[in-house]
Amino acid sequence: MAVGRPESRPAVTAAAAPTSAGPTASPSATATATAPATGAPSPSTSAPVPAPTSTVRGTVSGGRHEGDLRYFLLPIPAGGESYGPADGMQLTDKEMSEQFDDGTDIVRILHQLGYKDAVTRTYRTADGKAEVTVTLLRFTSAAQAEFFAKNDTRDLPSIEITGDPGARGFVDKPKHEAYSGSMTGISTQGDVQYTVDVEVKGSPDKVLLSELMKRQRDWLTSGR
Repeated sequence: MAVGRPESRPAVTAAAAPTSAGPTASPSATATATAPATGAPSPSTSAPVPAPTSTVRGTVSGGRHEGDLRYFLLPIPAGGESYGPADGMQLTDKEMSEQFDDGTDIVRILHQLGYKDAVTRTYRTADGKAEVTVTLLRFTSAAQAEFFAKNDTRDLPSIEITGDPGARGFVDKPKHEAYSGSMTGISTQGDVQYTVDVEVKGSPDKVLLSELMKRQRDWLTSGR
């Protein structure tokens, strides 16, 4: 079985404008919203209100990920801005199907492989030079996740990814440095298959993709 995807990064149904998401946007602590007291100064005249901290929760043990899969999305780095909800978004079967353009009945294949759910999040880096999309697919077992990952193909030149054993990388270099280029990394950790897509202006640097893949693997391994 081989499944193909578009050469560009997967489409994400997100808001057009990014949402600020500093370090508190990563799912690491519980926050409780408190309504302002009567007569309190309006936000325009008081100190800036910090962004709400995520309340999604997940646990990992022996490569099995439990709880809200969004918890395991690579945290947005300081100064980064999320497109859409800062916690990320659940993907429906219809949205999963739309990410593949080769006529494959991907939803049927996924469920035959023990697919459970999927989430995604796209963010822009603080310097505005890159857009990063992370997509996680959770399966019933690690073997099923690995099988799907090995058959998730791209019709693009391959690149080496360091720091993430078993990962495969692909690059789409622009015809001109004024255009956008992209990279994709695919790997698994336990029962989760993860894909990291990076879009930048000009020729992509595989060092960036390797760093992101390693960070995502570490986050899935430890949950922190």
